[in-house]
Amino acid sequence: MAIKLVVFDIAGTTVKDDHEVSKAFQAALKKYNYTVELDKINPLMGYEKNLAIKQMLQLHETDADKITTELVSDIHKEFVHQMIGFYQHEPGIEPLPNVEETFANLRTLGVKVGINTGFSRDIADTVITRLQWRERGLIDHVIGSDEVELGRPHPYMIQKMMADGGITDPLEVAKVGDTEVDVREGQNAGCKYVIGVTTGIFTRTELESYNPTHIIDDIAQVIDIIKQ
Repeated sequence: MAIKLVVFDIAGTTVKDDHEVSKAFQAALKKYNYTVELDKINPLMGYEKNLAIKQMLQLHETDADKITTELVSDIHKEFVHQMIGFYQHEPGIEPLPNVEETFANLRTLGVKVGINTGFSRDIADTVITRLQWRERGLIDHVIGSDEVELGRPHPYMIQKMMADGGITDPLEVAKVGDTEVDVREGQNAGCKYVIGVTTGIFTRTELESYNPTHIIDDIAQVIDIIKQ
């Protein structure tokens, strides 16, 4: 059965990320007096960010009554502010090697290209606008984790993208990402191929423990996989 849609993550999968997302998350927590090491933050970076913030607070706040919806929202607003500023203005915001060529090749093959993310839609749009992927005709769909009931590892972002594209069978879909929750999202959606990439937060060994169908070091290998 032919693949009709490939869904890609953003930071660490298609866009260069030198732990900048984790650093912004760390700084947002720090503003509210929570000091968290990057190695504790990195594994949560594929998650919807409000959920990730709540998980961090539960580990670092001894008084559960202080972990309010308002506090989580305030920290998330600070994170969003930092990330939008970063993606709008910082130099060096660029796609990872072979990403844009892979997008173009997929669309030449008649395969739709989707972007989904643990970011809220406003951050996702900032990245896409900076790289001009819409204007250059490289992508078909974008969805942020705030546009569905629950973000990763739940399958709802992929399922919404499928519905928007008129796809009913998840065996016509491939998911590509660099984190545990990318892999589990693809598995929960029933995607034919769930492809881990080693260009982001997780190493090959770490990805192997979640049993993706493939692990690749170069995103261009996606083309060979879906043409099998």
